[in-house]
Amino acid sequence: MTTSPALRLSAIVLGIMLATQASAADDTRSLLRAKKFAEVEAAANNRLAQDPANADAMVARTNAIMGAGPERIDEAVTQAEKCVAAHANNGRCHLALGEALGTKAMIKGIMASLGSAGTIRDSLKKAVELNPGDFDARFSLLDFYRMAPFMVGGGKGKAETLAKESAALNAEGGKLMFATLDLGEGNFAKAEAATLAVKPGADESLQEKQEELLTAIGSNYTAEKKYADAERVFREAQKRFPSSDNLTYMGARLQQEQGKHREAVTVLEQVVLKMPRPHVHYRIGKSFQALGEKAKAVAAYEKALAAKTGLAKNLRSDAEEQLKLLKG
Repeated sequence: MTTSPALRLSAIVLGIMLATQASAADDTRSLLRAKKFAEVEAAANNRLAQDPANADAMVARTNAIMGAGPERIDEAVTQAEKCVAAHANNGRCHLALGEALGTKAMIKGIMASLGSAGTIRDSLKKAVELNPGDFDARFSLLDFYRMAPFMVGGGKGKAETLAKESAALNAEGGKLMFATLDLGEGNFAKAEAATLAVKPGADESLQEKQEELLTAIGSNYTAEKKYADAERVFREAQKRFPSSDNLTYMGARLQQEQGKHREAVTVLEQVVLKMPRPHVHYRIGKSFQALGEKAKAVAAYEKALAAKTGLAKNLRSDAEEQLKLLKG
């Protein structure tokens, strides 16, 4: 059977459209990973100006606003609610709403956010239902089950059931889910072994989750002063993700915790060129202060405080206090 020129042309056009949409989604994901939230929001705003009901742009804008800092979390929730209202059967809109409300709950405190727990749960479950293969949604629902009280639908049993169901769809994703549960239970060695054994392939969602888990495992070892274990994890993680600025940053944090401030500041000054975030400036200030280089410490703290968003409240308070001492 011969395909008509018109049908062939339609197929080509459709293919180009789908490829363009996939490329745009990949670009947005890459920018969010690089913490270029202002760029993502600007691009989303431009697209929404032309197409106010564009679901991809609504989701991207929600994620960009959440990434910018806790000060705008209510705006992120509102944007996600608009996305769900306009696209009731779009799983990414429901995921954006569940994650925005979940982030707000973490900022405000679980007890202050119990009223929204049902909406968070239902939004994330709907996201999984609409897009069963979306492991971003599955991991977010897993986190809800792990952290939410039983009375609002959380619980270890539900988390384990979700992990088993997810493993049936994607074995590597399931391994990462069980590793997440092990980490939450404090079984760091088991979580480490399982995470390192995962082969995510070209799946960006699983790649990101593997990197996040290795970072979290290394951070937990660091907090418990198991520095050799932390160094091993970060070293193995960097082999898998050599371009990760966040892993480089965490390696510098490990050096700081061991009092190796000269080595730490050398790395941090390279990191801040690629990732000019206020928390990096703050850490540079801490190392320069420890080294007795007051002028450089003051300059770093001031850069950290100059950012209107993105610096945790406790770090901002400490930076202000250290500046007073240094200028005292």
